[in-house]
Amino acid sequence: MSDSNTTDFTNPSTFILLGIPGLEAAHIWISIPFCAMYTIAMLGNFTILFIVKREPSLHGPMFYFLCMLAITDLVLSTSTLPKLLSIFWFNSREISFSACLTQMYFVHSFSGMESGILVAMAFDRFVAICNPLRYSTILTNSVVAKIGLAVVLRSGILALPYPLLARRWAYCRTNIIPQFYCGHISVVKLACADIHISSYYGLFDLFFVIGMDVFFISVSYTQILRAIFHLPTKDARLKTFGTCISHLCAISALYIPDLFSSLMYRFGHNVPLHFLVLIASVYHLFPPVLHPIIYGVRTKQIRGRLLQLFTHKKT
Repeated sequence: MSDSNTTDFTNPSTFILLGIPGLEAAHIWISIPFCAMYTIAMLGNFTILFIVKREPSLHGPMFYFLCMLAITDLVLSTSTLPKLLSIFWFNSREISFSACLTQMYFVHSFSGMESGILVAMAFDRFVAICNPLRYSTILTNSVVAKIGLAVVLRSGILALPYPLLARRWAYCRTNIIPQFYCGHISVVKLACADIHISSYYGLFDLFFVIGMDVFFISVSYTQILRAIFHLPTKDARLKTFGTCISHLCAISALYIPDLFSSLMYRFGHNVPLHFLVLIASVYHLFPPVLHPIIYGVRTKQIRGRLLQLFTHKKT
């Protein structure tokens, strides 16, 4: 095993994921909060989907986008967390080369989808606040479906170069990945070739997708704030702005850990490796955990329907 991990080979059939390097002795204890958060993410997002499906009054653009976000969170967390828990519990560190590239594609693709859905939700808030009388005519079911399809196609296409580039390199150093999942940079760093094209594409995708999405979100909220400041009373302004709080919290839960993790992993050369891996795990766990909590607490319709379900069960 050690020879295959460290001696000469080309395009290994398997990679070895280390989990959180340097904290192997604490893996069992670390698994407890990770397992709890993954359970919360699964239950929370499935609950959102269940409530929206069951409640006809929630069949509208805002909640359709919220369902898209919940599905994306479920896929994104499930693409990495079960493997992480298997490393923690069963020391199951091997992952095939094809499975590694598949995981890489899913992670980058659904991360981009999550960002795109937040842009769609910002557009929803813009129309609802700036053009409330035309809301139902602008955001029809057909338009919502087209926006969702555009988000999926954009992310799916932009994520394709990640596994394609990773497959073309020869791996002759080691097949040990000091991570808990097959991230693009983590994998291509193991190649014995010039990987600048992979690194540059990763940075391009990061700043192009997030930069463009943040730009559109900023434009939307600039118009939203202008409309809010033109409202006649303070109570009306606070009430209107309150409809945006959930979305702003969701944006923070996604972009802050994502940007911090990406920049730290590329430029934090003096930062301990286990800290970088923990930051990456925060990015994969926090949005799926926080999004259903944020919308469950802040959205009156979902909160009310959830309370009805629990009170009905008790009676």
